Amino acid sequence: MKQEKVVYRFFQYVGEPLTARKEMAFEEKLAAQLLLDELVFKWNKSHLEEEINQAIETNNYVDFKKYSEAYKQYVWED
Repeated sequence: MKQEKVVYRFFQYVGEPLTARKEMAFEEKLAAQLLLDELVFKWNKSHLEEEINQAIETNNYVDFKKYSEAYKQYVWED
């Protein structure tokens, strides 16, 4: 049985040379993720508070109930 041959052809790359980027350190990634999580948490909480206040002002019980249930996730009381 004949052995199969594989032939590779390489063509010269004409574009700009690419440089590899170093990966960020774990501590930097963690700090960035924690900061983003905190910012999103605070924004969501304040947005829900505004929606709840709007529902109270307009006497909309259905919206108040909906946003209150979502707001419970942002308040930890024992």
